[in-house]
Amino acid sequence: MERVAVVLYNLGGPDKPEAIQPFLFNLFNDPLILRQVPPIRWILAKIISSRRTPIAKEIYAKIGGGSPILEETRKQALALQEELEKDGKFKVFVAMRYWRPFADECIDEVINFNPDSVILLPLYPQFSTTTTESFLRIWKKNCKKRGFDKTTASVCCYPQEAGFVKAVSELVKLGISEAESKGPVKVLFSAHGIPKKFVVDGDPYESHVKATVGAVIDCLNIPNLNYEVCYQSRVGPIEWLKPYTDEVIIDTAQKGHSIVVVPIAFVSEHSETLVELDMEYLDLALDNGAAAYIRTPTVGINANFIFGLASIVREAVGINDVIAPRELVCKKNCAACPSVRTGQ
Repeated sequence: MERVAVVLYNLGGPDKPEAIQPFLFNLFNDPLILRQVPPIRWILAKIISSRRTPIAKEIYAKIGGGSPILEETRKQALALQEELEKDGKFKVFVAMRYWRPFADECIDEVINFNPDSVILLPLYPQFSTTTTESFLRIWKKNCKKRGFDKTTASVCCYPQEAGFVKAVSELVKLGISEAESKGPVKVLFSAHGIPKKFVVDGDPYESHVKATVGAVIDCLNIPNLNYEVCYQSRVGPIEWLKPYTDEVIIDTAQKGHSIVVVPIAFVSEHSETLVELDMEYLDLALDNGAAAYIRTPTVGINANFIFGLASIVREAVGINDVIAPRELVCKKNCAACPSVRTGQ
Protein backbone atom coordinates (compact mmCIF):
# COMPACT_ATOMS: atom_id res chain seq x y z
CA MET A 1 0.00 0.00 0.00
CA GLU A 2 1.11 3.55 -0.76
CA ARG A 3 2.62 5.39 2.22
CA VAL A 4 2.26 9.18 2.49
CA ALA A 5 3.92 11.34 5.14
CA VAL A 6 2.01 14.49 6.07
CA VAL A 7 4.13 17.13 7.80
CA LEU A 8 2.04 19.59 9.80
CA TYR A 9 4.19 22.58 10.63
CA ASN A 10 4.06 25.84 12.54
CA LEU A 11 6.28 28.54 14.00
CA GLY A 12 7.14 26.80 17.25
CA GLY A 13 7.70 28.32 20.66
CA PRO A 14 9.89 27.93 23.74
CA ASP A 15 8.77 25.06 25.95
CA LYS A 16 10.50 26.41 29.08
CA PRO A 17 12.13 29.67 30.26
CA GLU A 18 15.62 28.45 29.34
CA ALA A 19 14.51 28.01 25.73
CA ILE A 20 13.31 31.58 25.26
CA GLN A 21 16.59 33.23 24.25
CA PRO A 22 17.70 30.51 21.79
CA PHE A 23 14.18 30.48 20.32
CA LEU A 24 14.34 34.24 19.78
CA PHE A 25 17.82 33.96 18.29
CA ASN A 26 16.61 31.33 15.81
CA LEU A 27 13.71 33.61 14.88
CA PHE A 28 15.75 36.74 14.29
CA ASN A 29 18.59 34.86 12.59
CA ASP A 30 16.19 33.75 9.84
CA PRO A 31 17.14 35.60 6.62
CA LEU A 32 13.45 35.97 5.77
CA ILE A 33 12.76 37.68 9.10
CA LEU A 34 15.82 39.89 9.54
CA ARG A 35 16.82 40.65 5.98
CA GLN A 36 20.50 41.43 6.43
CA VAL A 37 23.70 39.78 5.14
CA PRO A 38 24.82 36.84 7.35
CA PRO A 39 27.48 38.42 9.60
CA ILE A 40 25.31 41.45 10.37
CA ARG A 41 22.17 39.35 10.78
CA TRP A 42 23.89 36.98 13.24
CA ILE A 43 25.17 39.88 15.35
CA LEU A 44 21.81 41.65 15.31
CA ALA A 45 20.00 38.40 16.17
CA LYS A 46 22.28 37.97 19.18
CA ILE A 47 21.66 41.54 20.36
CA ILE A 48 17.90 41.53 19.78
CA SER A 49 17.31 38.10 21.33
CA SER A 50 19.37 39.08 24.38
CA ARG A 51 17.48 42.34 24.86
CA ARG A 52 14.04 40.84 24.29
CA THR A 53 14.50 37.77 26.50
CA PRO A 54 13.57 39.49 29.82
CA ILE A 55 10.37 40.88 28.26
CA ALA A 56 9.55 37.54 26.67
CA LYS A 57 10.10 35.73 29.97
CA GLU A 58 7.52 38.01 31.61
CA ILE A 59 5.07 37.25 28.80
CA TYR A 60 5.54 33.48 28.95
CA ALA A 61 5.42 33.51 32.76
CA LYS A 62 1.78 34.56 32.44
CA ILE A 63 0.98 31.30 30.62
CA GLY A 64 3.06 28.86 32.63
CA GLY A 65 6.59 29.70 31.50
CA GLY A 66 6.43 28.40 27.94
CA SER A 67 4.39 28.29 24.77
CA PRO A 68 1.52 25.83 24.36
CA ILE A 69 1.90 25.79 20.57
CA LEU A 70 3.56 22.37 20.34
CA GLU A 71 0.90 20.72 22.47
CA GLU A 72 -1.79 22.46 20.43
CA THR A 73 -0.19 21.34 17.17
CA ARG A 74 0.09 17.75 18.36
CA LYS A 75 -3.63 17.77 19.14
CA GLN A 76 -4.30 19.01 15.61
CA ALA A 77 -2.00 16.35 14.18
CA LEU A 78 -3.84 13.64 16.13
CA ALA A 79 -7.22 14.94 14.97
CA LEU A 80 -5.99 15.05 11.37
CA GLN A 81 -4.57 11.53 11.68
CA GLU A 82 -7.93 10.27 12.92
CA GLU A 83 -9.72 11.98 10.02
CA LEU A 84 -7.31 10.39 7.54
CA GLU A 85 -7.39 6.91 9.14
CA LYS A 86 -10.09 5.69 6.76
CA ASP A 87 -7.64 6.14 3.86
CA GLY A 88 -5.09 3.89 5.52
CA LYS A 89 -2.00 5.38 3.87
CA PHE A 90 -1.21 8.58 5.75
CA LYS A 91 0.97 9.27 8.77
CA VAL A 92 1.02 12.77 10.26
CA PHE A 93 4.23 14.29 11.62
CA VAL A 94 4.82 17.59 13.42
CA ALA A 95 7.63 20.07 12.73
CA MET A 96 8.41 23.56 13.98
CA ARG A 97 10.52 26.31 12.46
CA TYR A 98 12.27 27.94 15.41
CA TRP A 99 12.12 25.37 18.21
CA ARG A 100 11.82 21.64 18.69
CA PRO A 101 10.90 19.49 16.91
CA PHE A 102 12.96 21.21 14.21
CA ALA A 103 12.63 20.36 10.53
CA ASP A 104 15.76 18.18 10.56
CA GLU A 105 14.40 16.11 13.46
CA CYS A 106 11.10 15.66 11.65
CA ILE A 107 12.85 14.67 8.41
CA ASP A 108 14.66 11.87 10.25
CA GLU A 109 11.30 10.56 11.48
CA VAL A 110 9.85 10.78 7.97
CA ILE A 111 12.85 8.92 6.50
CA ASN A 112 12.34 6.13 9.04
CA PHE A 113 8.70 5.90 7.93
CA ASN A 114 9.96 5.42 4.34
CA PRO A 115 7.06 7.07 2.52
CA ASP A 116 6.38 7.04 -1.18
CA SER A 117 5.63 10.76 -1.04
CA VAL A 118 5.44 13.72 1.34
CA ILE A 119 2.88 16.49 1.83
CA LEU A 120 3.99 19.67 3.61
CA LEU A 121 0.96 21.29 5.23
CA PRO A 122 1.34 24.68 6.93
CA LEU A 123 -0.73 25.79 9.89
CA TYR A 124 -0.61 29.21 8.27
CA PRO A 125 -3.79 29.60 6.18
CA GLN A 126 -2.36 32.72 4.54
CA PHE A 127 1.00 32.51 2.78
CA SER A 128 3.90 34.75 3.76
CA THR A 129 7.58 34.62 2.99
CA THR A 130 8.12 35.03 6.75
CA THR A 131 6.26 31.84 7.62
CA THR A 132 5.53 29.24 4.94
CA GLU A 133 8.39 30.19 2.63
CA SER A 134 10.82 30.19 5.55
CA PHE A 135 9.88 26.65 6.54
CA LEU A 136 9.94 25.33 2.98
CA ARG A 137 13.46 26.63 2.48
CA ILE A 138 14.80 24.99 5.63
CA TRP A 139 12.98 21.74 4.82
CA LYS A 140 14.48 21.58 1.33
CA LYS A 141 17.95 22.40 2.68
CA ASN A 142 17.81 19.58 5.22
CA CYS A 143 16.37 17.09 2.73
CA LYS A 144 19.24 17.85 0.35
CA LYS A 145 21.76 17.24 3.14
CA ARG A 146 20.25 13.80 3.75
CA GLY A 147 19.76 12.89 0.11
CA PHE A 148 16.02 12.57 0.73
CA ASP A 149 14.30 13.19 -2.59
CA LYS A 150 10.76 11.85 -2.46
CA THR A 151 7.83 13.32 -4.36
CA THR A 152 6.80 16.33 -2.25
CA ALA A 153 3.67 18.46 -2.41
CA SER A 154 4.12 21.83 -0.69
CA VAL A 155 0.78 23.37 0.19
CA CYS A 156 1.12 27.10 -0.32
CA CYS A 157 -1.94 28.35 1.55
CA TYR A 158 -5.68 27.94 2.02
CA PRO A 159 -7.08 31.37 2.92
CA GLN A 160 -10.58 30.60 1.62
CA GLU A 161 -10.79 26.86 2.33
CA ALA A 162 -14.42 26.04 3.12
CA GLY A 163 -13.84 24.10 6.36
CA PHE A 164 -11.51 26.76 7.75
CA VAL A 165 -13.92 29.56 6.84
CA LYS A 166 -16.90 27.71 8.34
CA ALA A 167 -14.99 27.01 11.57
CA VAL A 168 -14.04 30.67 11.97
CA SER A 169 -17.56 31.83 11.10
CA GLU A 170 -19.14 29.63 13.76
CA LEU A 171 -16.83 31.10 16.40
CA VAL A 172 -17.50 34.66 15.24
CA LYS A 173 -21.26 34.11 15.49
CA LEU A 174 -20.88 32.94 19.08
CA GLY A 175 -18.73 35.97 19.89
CA ILE A 176 -21.25 38.38 18.38
CA SER A 177 -24.10 36.68 20.24
CA GLU A 178 -22.26 37.14 23.52
CA ALA A 179 -21.35 40.77 22.89
CA GLU A 180 -24.42 42.26 21.21
CA SER A 181 -26.55 42.56 24.35
CA LYS A 182 -24.00 44.95 25.89
CA GLY A 183 -23.65 47.48 23.11
CA PRO A 184 -23.24 47.96 19.35
CA VAL A 185 -20.79 45.37 18.08
CA LYS A 186 -17.67 45.87 16.03
CA VAL A 187 -15.75 42.79 14.91
CA LEU A 188 -11.97 43.15 14.63
CA PHE A 189 -10.23 40.53 12.50
CA SER A 190 -6.72 40.64 13.93
CA ALA A 191 -3.79 39.06 12.09
CA HIS A 192 -0.12 38.96 12.97
CA GLY A 193 1.52 41.90 11.26
CA ILE A 194 4.57 41.93 9.00
CA PRO A 195 6.68 44.90 7.88
CA LYS A 196 4.94 46.88 5.17
CA LYS A 197 8.10 46.73 3.04
CA PHE A 198 7.69 42.95 2.69
CA VAL A 199 4.27 43.46 1.10
CA VAL A 200 5.60 46.21 -1.15
CA ASP A 201 8.30 43.76 -2.24
CA GLY A 202 5.68 41.19 -3.27
CA ASP A 203 4.58 39.23 -0.20
CA PRO A 204 0.89 38.27 -0.74
CA TYR A 205 0.10 37.94 2.98
CA GLU A 206 -2.07 41.06 3.27
CA SER A 207 -4.22 40.08 0.28
CA HIS A 208 -4.61 36.56 1.69
CA VAL A 209 -5.73 37.89 5.09
CA LYS A 210 -8.31 40.10 3.43
CA ALA A 211 -9.46 37.18 1.28
CA THR A 212 -10.06 35.09 4.42
CA VAL A 213 -12.01 37.91 6.04
CA GLY A 214 -14.09 38.39 2.89
CA ALA A 215 -14.94 34.68 2.82
CA VAL A 216 -15.92 34.73 6.51
CA ILE A 217 -18.11 37.80 6.00
CA ASP A 218 -19.88 36.05 3.11
CA CYS A 219 -20.37 32.95 5.24
CA LEU A 220 -21.74 34.95 8.18
CA ASN A 221 -24.24 36.75 5.94
CA ILE A 222 -25.01 39.36 8.61
CA PRO A 223 -26.36 42.56 7.00
CA ASN A 224 -24.42 45.75 7.78
CA LEU A 225 -21.93 44.03 10.05
CA ASN A 226 -19.43 46.53 11.43
CA TYR A 227 -15.96 45.03 11.05
CA GLU A 228 -12.35 45.91 10.35
CA VAL A 229 -9.14 44.07 9.47
CA CYS A 230 -6.16 45.00 11.66
CA TYR A 231 -2.67 43.78 12.55
CA GLN A 232 -0.98 43.03 15.85
CA SER A 233 2.40 42.04 17.33
CA ARG A 234 4.59 44.62 15.60
CA VAL A 235 8.20 44.91 16.74
CA GLY A 236 10.70 47.72 16.23
CA PRO A 237 10.51 51.22 14.76
CA ILE A 238 9.72 50.40 11.10
CA GLU A 239 6.22 50.62 9.64
CA TRP A 240 4.18 47.42 9.72
CA LEU A 241 0.86 46.61 8.08
CA LYS A 242 -1.86 48.97 9.28
CA PRO A 243 -4.18 49.63 10.96
CA TYR A 244 -2.63 48.41 14.21
CA THR A 245 -4.97 46.34 16.39
CA ASP A 246 -4.23 48.23 19.61
CA GLU A 247 -5.03 51.57 17.97
CA VAL A 248 -8.29 50.25 16.49
CA ILE A 249 -9.28 48.84 19.90
CA ILE A 250 -8.74 52.22 21.58
CA ASP A 251 -10.80 54.03 18.93
CA THR A 252 -13.60 51.45 19.03
CA ALA A 253 -13.67 51.32 22.83
CA GLN A 254 -13.89 55.09 23.16
CA LYS A 255 -17.08 54.95 21.09
CA GLY A 256 -18.58 52.61 23.70
CA HIS A 257 -18.86 49.64 21.37
CA SER A 258 -18.72 45.96 22.22
CA ILE A 259 -15.57 44.53 20.66
CA VAL A 260 -15.27 41.03 19.23
CA VAL A 261 -11.66 40.20 18.35
CA VAL A 262 -11.09 37.34 15.91
CA PRO A 263 -7.52 35.94 15.56
CA ILE A 264 -7.96 35.43 11.83
CA ALA A 265 -4.42 34.29 10.99
CA PHE A 266 -3.85 32.05 14.02
CA VAL A 267 -5.18 28.48 14.15
CA SER A 268 -3.84 27.58 17.61
CA GLU A 269 -3.38 29.31 20.94
CA HIS A 270 -0.04 30.84 21.93
CA SER A 271 1.37 34.00 23.49
CA GLU A 272 -0.09 36.35 20.85
CA THR A 273 -3.60 35.15 21.64
CA LEU A 274 -3.36 34.19 25.32
CA VAL A 275 -1.36 37.22 26.47
CA GLU A 276 -1.51 39.97 23.84
CA LEU A 277 -5.19 39.55 22.95
CA ASP A 278 -6.59 38.07 26.16
CA MET A 279 -4.72 40.19 28.69
CA GLU A 280 -3.06 43.27 27.22
CA TYR A 281 -5.78 44.20 24.73
CA LEU A 282 -8.56 43.30 27.16
CA ASP A 283 -7.18 45.86 29.62
CA LEU A 284 -6.74 48.36 26.79
CA ALA A 285 -10.36 47.94 25.69
CA LEU A 286 -11.91 48.19 29.14
CA ASP A 287 -9.69 51.10 30.20
CA ASN A 288 -10.93 53.03 27.17
CA GLY A 289 -14.62 52.40 27.76
CA ALA A 290 -15.54 49.32 25.71
CA ALA A 291 -18.99 47.98 26.54
CA ALA A 292 -17.60 44.46 26.24
CA TYR A 293 -14.51 42.69 24.95
CA ILE A 294 -14.82 39.18 23.54
CA ARG A 295 -11.98 37.23 21.96
CA THR A 296 -13.05 34.28 19.86
CA PRO A 297 -11.01 31.07 20.24
CA THR A 298 -8.71 29.88 17.47
CA VAL A 299 -10.07 27.05 15.33
CA GLY A 300 -7.84 24.45 17.01
CA ILE A 301 -9.32 21.00 16.43
CA ASN A 302 -12.71 22.24 15.20
CA ALA A 303 -14.16 19.43 13.11
CA ASN A 304 -14.75 21.64 10.07
CA PHE A 305 -11.18 22.90 10.12
CA ILE A 306 -9.70 19.42 10.46
CA PHE A 307 -11.95 18.11 7.69
CA GLY A 308 -10.74 20.98 5.51
CA LEU A 309 -7.11 20.08 6.18
CA ALA A 310 -7.83 16.45 5.35
CA SER A 311 -9.43 17.51 2.06
CA ILE A 312 -6.30 19.48 1.16
CA VAL A 313 -4.14 16.45 1.97
CA ARG A 314 -6.18 14.09 -0.17
CA GLU A 315 -6.03 16.44 -3.15
CA ALA A 316 -2.25 16.83 -2.76
CA VAL A 317 -1.32 13.15 -3.03
CA GLY A 318 1.18 12.45 -5.80
CA ILE A 319 1.85 16.10 -6.67
CA ASN A 320 5.52 17.10 -6.82
CA ASP A 321 5.19 20.88 -6.71
CA VAL A 322 3.80 23.84 -4.81
CA ILE A 323 0.03 23.64 -4.54
CA ALA A 324 -1.97 26.86 -4.66
CA PRO A 325 -5.73 27.20 -4.08
CA ARG A 326 -7.90 26.39 -7.08
CA GLU A 327 -9.08 30.00 -7.13
CA LEU A 328 -6.10 32.30 -6.64
CA VAL A 329 -6.94 35.02 -4.17
CA CYS A 330 -4.13 37.42 -5.06
CA LYS A 331 -5.56 40.35 -6.95
CA LYS A 332 -2.06 41.64 -7.64
CA ASN A 333 0.88 39.94 -9.27
CA CYS A 334 2.68 39.35 -5.95
CA ALA A 335 6.25 38.48 -6.84
CA ALA A 336 6.80 36.36 -3.71
CA CYS A 337 3.69 34.21 -4.21
CA PRO A 338 4.64 30.58 -5.02
CA SER A 339 1.75 30.25 -7.45
CA VAL A 340 3.19 33.12 -9.47
CA ARG A 341 6.69 31.64 -9.44
CA THR A 342 5.48 28.19 -10.51
CA GLY A 343 3.07 29.52 -13.14
CA GLN A 344 -0.08 28.08 -11.54
